[in-house]
Amino acid sequence: MTRGLTRNVVALGFVSLFTDVSSEMLVYILPLYLANVLAAPVAAIGLIEGVAESTASVLKLISGALSDRLARRRLLVGIGYGTSVVAKMLYLVAVAWPIVLIGRVGDRFGKGIRTSPRDALIADSTAQENRGVAYGFHRAMDTTGAFGGVLIAAAVIWIVEGGATQLTGDAFRILVLLALIPGILAILTIWIGVRDVPRAAKPVTAPASAERVAPVSLARQIVGTPAQWRRFPKPFWLFMLANGLFTLGNSSDAFIALRSQNLGLSLLALLLTIVAFNATNALVAWPAGALSDRIGRRGLIAGAWIIYSACYAGFAIATSAVWVVPLWIAYGTYYALSEGVGKALVADLAPGELRATAFGILNSVQGLMILPASLIAGLLWSAVAPAAPFWFGSACSAAAVVLLLATVRLPARPKANT
Repeated sequence: MTRGLTRNVVALGFVSLFTDVSSEMLVYILPLYLANVLAAPVAAIGLIEGVAESTASVLKLISGALSDRLARRRLLVGIGYGTSVVAKMLYLVAVAWPIVLIGRVGDRFGKGIRTSPRDALIADSTAQENRGVAYGFHRAMDTTGAFGGVLIAAAVIWIVEGGATQLTGDAFRILVLLALIPGILAILTIWIGVRDVPRAAKPVTAPASAERVAPVSLARQIVGTPAQWRRFPKPFWLFMLANGLFTLGNSSDAFIALRSQNLGLSLLALLLTIVAFNATNALVAWPAGALSDRIGRRGLIAGAWIIYSACYAGFAIATSAVWVVPLWIAYGTYYALSEGVGKALVADLAPGELRATAFGILNSVQGLMILPASLIAGLLWSAVAPAAPFWFGSACSAAAVVLLLATVRLPARPKANT
C-alpha cells in the first residue's frame, strides 16, 4: 500500500487534506444556511449547486488541456487552490442567496482550475502499476481532511448552537473564518512540497502570426483538435458515456443533508453522521485503490454504483432519522470505491501526453450532467416529494451499471512488481 508514493503524491495528499478540512467545514452547512437563515427555496439551492459544479467541470477540461500543452501543472494547481480560498471570503458578507451563488461559483472555479492538472501530476509522478495505490492514498488523505473538517464544524455547532435543529448566521460566519486557515496551509504546502515532473512534450510557444491568435486557433490550442481526441480509445469514450448517465442521477450531496434534516435529524447529529461517512470513506479508499491494481478497476466501479443506487433508494423510502446513519456510512463506501479507482482507470485508458485532457473530459462530462441533475432534483423535491429525487438517482445509477458492464472492455493491465 506504500509502493509508488512519491514526494509529489504525498505533498498533494496533504494539500487535499488541508483543503478538505477547509471545504468540508462549510459544504454541508451551506445548504442549511441557505434554507434556515436566508430562506432560499430548495430549487434555488439546486440551481446554486448545479451552476457551481458545472462551472468547475467545464474549467477542468480547459485547465487539463492547457496543462498538457504548457507542461506547467504546478502553476495551475496553485492558482486553483488560491482562488478557492479567496472565494470563501464572500460568505462572510452573504446576506442573500445570489451572493452565496457567486461565492460558491468562485470556489468551484478554483477547483476547476486545479483538479485536472493535479490528477495528471499524480499520474506523472507514479508508475502505471502503482496508480491505484497513489490515487487511493490521495483519496484517503482528501477524505481524512473532510473527516477533520466536519468534526471541527460539529464542535463549533455544539458550542454555539447546542442541540438546535436550525442553523444561525453567527455560527456560519465563525465556521467561514476558521475554514480560511487550512486553505492557506494548502497553498503553502504547494509552494514548499510540489514540483513539476519533466515530460517529453514541449511547451506551447507564442504564436508567430496574427492568424494564429484568432479565437478559433486559440481554442484549438487549449482544447485540442479532433485528431487528438480520436487518439483516446473506444473504452475511454464508453466509460465517459456510462459516467454521464450515472452523474445525471448524482445530484449534489446538499440534497442528502436536507433530506437528513427533513427526516428529523438535529444539526449536531447530522454533522456527526457526516463524520462517520468521511471516516468510512477514508478507511476504505486507500485499500480499494490498492485492490484495483490487483483485480481490475471496472468491477469495483460497478460495485460502487450499485451501492449508490441502494443508498439513494434507502433515502427515498426512509421514514425516520433511524435510517440516516447507516445510509450515510454505506454512501461513504460508494465514494471510497469509486473516486480514486475511477481516476486510476482514466489514467490507464488515456495517452500519456493527453492525460490531463482526459481528466478534463471526465470532469466536464460530470459537470455538464450535474447541472441538470441538481435542477431535476430540486424540482422533483419541490413539485413531487422529498423522496422523488432519490428514486430518480437510484434508477440512473442502476442503468449506468448495466451500460458499464455491457459495453466497456478494458485492455490487459501490466502486472505489478513483486
